[in-house]
Amino acid sequence: MRAIRAAQLYDGTTFLGPGTVLVEGDTIAGVERGHPDLPDGTEVTSYGGTLLPGLIDCHVHLVSNGDAGSLERAGAASDEALDAAIATSLAAEAAGGVTTVQDLGDRGYRTLLWRSRPGLPRVVAAGPPLTVPDGHCHYLGGAAVGADGLRRAVEEHVERGVDVIKVMATGGMVTPGTDPYAAQLTDAELAACVAAGHAAGLRVLAHAHALSGVELAARVRVDGIEHFTCLTETGVMAPDALLADVANAGITVDQTLGVDASQAPPWDQMPPGIKSVLERLGLDMESFRTTRVAHAARLREHGVRVLAGTDAGAAPTKRHGALRLAVEELLEAGYPAAEALATATSVAADELGLGEVTGRLRAGLAADLLVVNGDLATDPEALSRPVAVVVRGAQAS
Repeated sequence: MRAIRAAQLYDGTTFLGPGTVLVEGDTIAGVERGHPDLPDGTEVTSYGGTLLPGLIDCHVHLVSNGDAGSLERAGAASDEALDAAIATSLAAEAAGGVTTVQDLGDRGYRTLLWRSRPGLPRVVAAGPPLTVPDGHCHYLGGAAVGADGLRRAVEEHVERGVDVIKVMATGGMVTPGTDPYAAQLTDAELAACVAAGHAAGLRVLAHAHALSGVELAARVRVDGIEHFTCLTETGVMAPDALLADVANAGITVDQTLGVDASQAPPWDQMPPGIKSVLERLGLDMESFRTTRVAHAARLREHGVRVLAGTDAGAAPTKRHGALRLAVEELLEAGYPAAEALATATSVAADELGLGEVTGRLRAGLAADLLVVNGDLATDPEALSRPVAVVVRGAQAS
């Protein structure tokens, strides 16, 4: 038996003050307020900061490290190169306090082989994202034609054992020739994906940058909308009626927040698709970021269920292991600290179907733990100071 003591516990929903978490093997054996006496022989480690569940990044691309063009290059990489990238990405996630990731776009289903490696975050895997020929991320191998083709593609993904279905409802900013301002699927095509996924008991998540694509995804009742950027050719807009409909339908939203400005390339080296969008809208990276933070506040006002994810691996400002930045942007949007942290712990675990596995400090759940230097109840930046990461009872590798 091991005991981890901290000056502050956050259990996935609430700050508890000083507390002790007991660990037996790979499982949480108990959670106690304060620092009670323990049986002789208990190995005790004490920290002055906050102990909380390991974080969950709900949107990553493990086959890519975030270098400009790295996601596209994954489309032609060997299995050995993909595995090396996945291992490196998972190690970076663990170093940032992340103990579970949801991978929403690989090639060749390689991430399915990494779902539970010792010392590395568990992986919830979508396999290659579904798209149209020459559509967003087509180079990852998930292109299909028409409703029947998309339905067959879902069936193939199910046969390969994926955990979730990811479909590209609009073009994207990192795939040349696609249109991020427009839907690339019809209602019938996206509805076919949803029906096929649900028939297999899987969630269906839709990538949607364009407002028209977000509206499409909401209309056919996907389970979650990724990015939710709400782009139009004249600006970024999210009508109140749309937000209310998403909330009423119980559709989750992962805006993939968390921009690491320190990694932003010079303007003349910005990925062309991202640069084009910013120029058209008359925005720079910071003004675009603040627009999205403002949308996060409105999502909360309308009662939309929000998850924390980063799109790690997709661009230079989206490095692996930086989920804290997404949480910080939710705090900037007005989310109380406990609520913002829940989007990356308990709420995320419930949405991924892992609520009885991880995401909380609770007896019987996996010992996925993070200790940070500082009191997260009063010092949210403490999330950027991890001092210990435990994945299923083992120190992160």
